[in-house]
Order: sequence, then structure tokens, then C-alpha cells
Amino acid sequence: MKSKRRKYTQEFKLEAVRMVVEQGLSMAQVAEDLGIDRTLISSWKKKVDQEGSSAFRGNGLRRPEDEELRRLRRELSVAQQERDILKKALAFFAKHKN
Repeated sequence: MKSKRRKYTQEFKLEAVRMVVEQGLSMAQVAEDLGIDRTLISSWKKKVDQEGSSAFRGNGLRRPEDEELRRLRRELSVAQQERDILKKALAFFAKHKN
């Protein structure tokens, strides 16, 4: 029987990492105290090292770079659609010029 995947809040993850970094506890000790796998704390620590306090934003919250990329892709899609419409219009008017 499969168990449900547990979800942890941003605060929980950051606190677990703080216990390792600031209190000097080992990852194994923190994992045992919190009842989680040591590899989770290790991956959380790597993420905090990379992204700082903005790590673990959750669903719907994007980094500014991700939001800009999304906006640029949307603009590109609109520009490509406009280009295709103009190509078709040009072909139509070139055919019916006479």
C-alpha cells in the first residue's frame, strides 16, 4: 500500500536548515528529531544555499526571472501569430492584385 506524499511548509524547511547551519546539529540528528529522511534536509540546504530566503516559494510564486521568461514567451507567440497573419494577407493581396 502506497503512503501519501508528505508536504512540508516553507517555514518547516527553513527551520530544519537553520537547525543544521546555525545550531550546528548534524543532518542525521535533525532528520531523526523531525522524523524525516536525511536526504531531504540535504536537498533543502542546497536549495537554500542557491536561492537564500526565497527558496521554497511554492506553487504559483515565481522568481522574477521565470516571470520575465513567461512574459517574453507570450509576447513571442503573439508576434509569431501576427507575422503569420501578415504573410497570408500579403499572399492574398499579391494574388488578387490584377
